[in-house]
Amino acid sequence: MKNSMAAFCIFLLILSAQAHGFQFQDATGKIHKLEDYKGRWVLVNFWATWCPPCLKEIPDLISLYKDRKDIMVIGVAMDSGDPRVVMEFVRSMSISYPIVLGNRQIASQLDEISLLPSTYFYDPEGNPAARQLGIISRESIENFIEAKSIEKK
Repeated sequence: MKNSMAAFCIFLLILSAQAHGFQFQDATGKIHKLEDYKGRWVLVNFWATWCPPCLKEIPDLISLYKDRKDIMVIGVAMDSGDPRVVMEFVRSMSISYPIVLGNRQIASQLDEISLLPSTYFYDPEGNPAARQLGIISRESIENFIEAKSIEKK
């Protein structure tokens, strides 16, 4: 009984670690893990080139990544076609944050993605902080961070 209980506890710990962490390889081959960004807010944005609301929020994500060193943005492109189309789009939009060529298996590290865009937000300690289904804006992200900072004081 003790051994089965210990095995069950280990399983829960592994399950918990998977639910809170991720490991993505971006289009340049670099590995991104949630634990690598301790001390920063991490925003993982699932999007596609064919998704008008996704395209609307990209400029805000670009400016956040460029202007705020306390936020890490990772884009996960859920296009199922030619990866060259995605990378040409990334170049045309001047997206400077890391882009992961996504699929259901990659997305399942965080959730079952049912709507694009979908954004997952982690606090500087690496804990899930929020999830936004649908469009997100720089203003809403900054307001969220400010509200969370006030709560901690």
